[in-house]
Amino acid sequence: MQKIKVMIIDDSAVVRQSITSLLEQEPGITIVATAPDPIIGRDRISQYEPDVIILDIEMPRMDGLTFLQELMSSRPLPVIICSSQAEENSMNAIKALEYGAVDIINKPKIGTKLFIEESRTLFSDAIRAASNVRPRKYTAPSDFKVEKKLNADAVLAAPGTHQHIETTEKVIAIGASTGGTEAIKEILIRLAPDAPGIVVVQHMPEMFTRAFARRLDGLCRVSVKEAENNDAILRGRVLIAPGNKHTLVKRAGARYLVEVRDGPLVSRHRPSVDVLFRSAARYAGENAVGIIMTGMGDDGANGLREMRDCGAYTIAQSEESCTVFGMPKEAIARGGVVKIVSLSEIPLEIERIRKSL
Repeated sequence: MQKIKVMIIDDSAVVRQSITSLLEQEPGITIVATAPDPIIGRDRISQYEPDVIILDIEMPRMDGLTFLQELMSSRPLPVIICSSQAEENSMNAIKALEYGAVDIINKPKIGTKLFIEESRTLFSDAIRAASNVRPRKYTAPSDFKVEKKLNADAVLAAPGTHQHIETTEKVIAIGASTGGTEAIKEILIRLAPDAPGIVVVQHMPEMFTRAFARRLDGLCRVSVKEAENNDAILRGRVLIAPGNKHTLVKRAGARYLVEVRDGPLVSRHRPSVDVLFRSAARYAGENAVGIIMTGMGDDGANGLREMRDCGAYTIAQSEESCTVFGMPKEAIARGGVVKIVSLSEIPLEIERIRKSL
């Protein structure tokens, strides 16, 4: 099998070596080149023809955002942003997704054996997902500036028979990964101010989810925030699961709220869509709506089936509108999907639900 060729562009020799060390034994992946800045990187792209680029943002001579805009305007390639958790870097990383980057991952750092293993898993999964993406060509606007695979049992017991208190409220649970940030934005900016309460798991590192939520809050008529423990799920509010934390739907009498907790990687992710969907199945049942969107792998496929089995209405994004069809494809194959719709139709489904309340 042909290996995925990866190139690293980062001004830190330590970071370049750390990523190389993480991936040197990973089957199917090879580091073909590294570069200390985008100027050198630009020449080495032509020389080594990588399949995926891992790109820093803050670099000398040319910053990562400027380089990304140039690259995606002329020769689009799958790009993973590798950045520190600094707040200003988080906002720039969100901009990078808008310019065509396909994923964000935290810079590796020295840690425990478990931390190193999780980092290897996250890097390898991000690279494999990115290699399946057909990056879109970016046109700048006129104002442009520049390893055991655990399931949800590890966090929450499978849904059994639960008495759901009668309520007219709905809880919408959305799960996405590669390509999901822009797709989620397309949905949320079209929602009415009193749309049903929504909880989103988008695979993204900690800190970046807060910047993502703030960005969406400034664009949408609904309120968008990074979820905090015991936040109420309310009409007109969207809660984004924080990176590196699982987020669950819980019930308090007739009210729904979220629980934010630690836990192991589930379906190779934290936050995990499977954990969110299972909790919605367990505590909301037929009052829940599950939507699985673009992404590599199978996170959410089992959870969506559990939601459907508990009476929830379940939706998958169509293949032609996905950046990567992996997650919806697996959910469909496992029998968890009631309806398949294009990305542009998902807001219409949510509007129909809003009008029925």
